[in-house]
Amino acid sequence: MDWIASPEAWAALVTLTAMEIVLGIDNVVFISLLVQGLPPAMALRARQIGLSAALVMRIGLLFALSWLIGLKEPLFSAFGYGFSWRDLILIAGGGFLIAKATHEMHSAVEGEDELDEEMGVAERATRSFFLLVGQIVIIDIVFSVDSILTAIGMAEHVEIMVLAVVIAVAIMFVSSGPLSTFIASHPTTKMLALAFLVLIGVTLVADGFGVHVPKGYIYAAMAFSVTVEVLNVAASGRRRRRREARRTRM
Repeated sequence: MDWIASPEAWAALVTLTAMEIVLGIDNVVFISLLVQGLPPAMALRARQIGLSAALVMRIGLLFALSWLIGLKEPLFSAFGYGFSWRDLILIAGGGFLIAKATHEMHSAVEGEDELDEEMGVAERATRSFFLLVGQIVIIDIVFSVDSILTAIGMAEHVEIMVLAVVIAVAIMFVSSGPLSTFIASHPTTKMLALAFLVLIGVTLVADGFGVHVPKGYIYAAMAFSVTVEVLNVAASGRRRRRREARRTRM
């Protein structure tokens, strides 16, 4: 525990925590979208299970660093590129994200959610809960491997990396509820979030094939799109309040 008295260690903790929070944005958006169709109690439980699994996986991977580093060793070569277990995980996870987001977009456009409502909320929620939790755990594995491999080398002590992961997951849990509520209250943001997941999936697949896309570009584009959407939501709310005020005067 000598690192507690080291300013460099605290600087590494702050930097690593910030990086884990940024890398966790993808995870939070995915979970927030998946729990949309569940009743509030089940949605909370799904978020708890999903983020608890993310925390356990990240900490477990930190204590298996030698094995985790081995995931970057090439398994076979194809198309002139050596594929490792990490590459295969990123490709599979990215493909899953693209397929899931595309399916959700299709459902939203075709109005399949309205057809599902005829089945009853309780029946749909019971049928969907375990499937959603399974999907959350699958994508947790992908994001955990990517997150921890990125974090390796940023801190000399495993304790610092574990603490950074715990803080980041706690912030992810606190933010996932309001984010899910915001997406549910503003349907247009759901399509934007799904587009983000497609973009993230494409970058994961590209990374798996050895084409690295700087995440700064991705998050800058996401931040710009979110800013525009927030302005649109604020403008729509202002117009709605003005219309209501006119009706009240009449």
